[in-house]
Amino acid sequence: MQKIKNEELGRKSVEEFKQSAKLPVVLVLDNVRSLNNVGSAFRTADSFLLENLYLCGVTGAPPNVEIEKTALGATESMGWKHFKTTIEAVNDLKQKGYKVYAIEQVKNSTYLQNFNYQKNEKIAIVFGNEVYGVEQEVIDACDGSIEIPQLGTKHSLNISVSIGIIVWEIAKRYVKS
Repeated sequence: MQKIKNEELGRKSVEEFKQSAKLPVVLVLDNVRSLNNVGSAFRTADSFLLENLYLCGVTGAPPNVEIEKTALGATESMGWKHFKTTIEAVNDLKQKGYKVYAIEQVKNSTYLQNFNYQKNEKIAIVFGNEVYGVEQEVIDACDGSIEIPQLGTKHSLNISVSIGIIVWEIAKRYVKS
């Protein structure tokens, strides 16, 4: 086994990325305070060729040095929009034909392993504030809620970790083996 060198990875240029077919997935950040979490969302979205990011409320937006520390250039490749409220973003997505899901622990949520969707179905996934989670008003406007089952004492994951878990589970259907 030998590590692959960066120049051997076959990375897309920013222009190639922008012209590539994307997974029909939008990440929605609902009042996310940590600029590191925002940067990580950009980087993960780029890694999996997601369509877009919607940054809502107090969520920071590029250009921002703190976001860039974790985004590592993904702010240049990823499309994004800022909305004054998350409800505005959810309404925009629904008008465009997306099914919108909150990532939250709620009554009658769907555990991630049981989440079913059609491969080319347009979906948006809402990640909430680090302390308060997804706003109840936003949960009420969503088509459903997905929960990451947790077994320990915390039952709480960092947003960047949750984004990685959720996006990978969705992207697995698109990755060729």
